[in-house]
Amino acid sequence: VKKPKLVRDSFAFPKDEHQAIDTLKKKALNLKRNAKKSEILRAGLKLLSSLNDTDFLLALAKVPALPTGQKKKKKRV
Repeated sequence: VKKPKLVRDSFAFPKDEHQAIDTLKKKALNLKRNAKKSEILRAGLKLLSSLNDTDFLLALAKVPALPTGQKKKKKRV
């Protein structure tokens, strides 16, 4: 079986949503299943992909939009 090609990415999360990942990792451990952060995120993607259009839009509506891009760095004088 050929390994899938991996893509490295980075993005920012609100602090409470990032803590939710840790909570889900602990939940998995309590269920005797060790889960990496990437596995939690990929499981969420699979669940979103399985939703019909209406439920997908409802799920997106529960996630507030965030400003895109990185914070501007202050120039040193």
